[in-house]
Amino acid sequence: MQKRHFLKLATTAAASALLPASRAFAQSFPERPVRVVVPFAAGNTLDAALRQVAEEFKKSTGQAMIVDNRPGGSGFIAAQAVMNAAPDGYTLLMPNTSMLTINPHTFSRLPYDPERSFRQVTGFVGASMVMAVHSSVPANNLKEFVAWAKTQSKVAYASFTAGNSSHFAGVILNQRAGIDMLHVPFNGTPPAVQNLISGEVQAAFLPLLAVKPHLESGRVKVIAITSTNRSPLLPAVATFKEQGFPSLEIYIWSSIAAPAGTPDAVIMKLNAEINKAMLMPEVREKWRAMDFSALAMSPEQIKTFIAADYTRWAEAVKISGFKANE
Repeated sequence: MQKRHFLKLATTAAASALLPASRAFAQSFPERPVRVVVPFAAGNTLDAALRQVAEEFKKSTGQAMIVDNRPGGSGFIAAQAVMNAAPDGYTLLMPNTSMLTINPHTFSRLPYDPERSFRQVTGFVGASMVMAVHSSVPANNLKEFVAWAKTQSKVAYASFTAGNSSHFAGVILNQRAGIDMLHVPFNGTPPAVQNLISGEVQAAFLPLLAVKPHLESGRVKVIAITSTNRSPLLPAVATFKEQGFPSLEIYIWSSIAAPAGTPDAVIMKLNAEINKAMLMPEVREKWRAMDFSALAMSPEQIKTFIAADYTRWAEAVKISGFKANE
């Protein structure tokens, strides 16, 4: 799925077909603050991006968008808080890649249904990952890395957690390149970065911003990026696709969702307001500096995108044999 497809704005043509009562409700919505439940701790870059959108949302609607951080439990805590909330548009969820497209393949059961428990409002943020290697690794691109890895008895790569996109990116590379890197999961991005720069692991799949300071200091090298096109923050680094690995064109992403049963009119009002906020020039400029893309979509477009991502991760999980500890 190409990046350009991520950036289409939602259409509001369906609004004219809504019942009069629903239309009137949407016109007055929101009449109080809207709460967005986030499955991450406060202070991360996604949290910052949502707060930037919240500022624009308040300017447009006159109502605050409150960020409610509920980390832990593989996103279960946040998901349950929203699926059990009133379906009136005042409680939203910011689900991510894992919650909707990876967890269903790694857990034998979930306390929520990724499709039926929620109504998608719009996409939110898309970001790439990079493959970074320790400075001692004698490789500056994927071809050189694969050739080197095949001569080694042990090459380990870090992920920011087991059962996530950074884990399964390594699984895909192993399978496609015919190598056998050992996966070493960490509890979050900072410890994964620390173990990479110390040389405890030789490689890692991580967000670009997490490794960029260490790239500049010479402690690590970035040999590939998972985005469709090269990042303006790192224009000299070729994409996986350019280097012969199109199956590693990966976006880590989040969306905005509401509880199942939320009225169409409210979904469309939220879609219009959130998309407008994401595409404000000042917001887009801040996001570019964080290597973020605005995934401003219609509800149907984000559903289609999630369905495609669900299918691609099913294959990676199957290859890995990974099952979550429950």
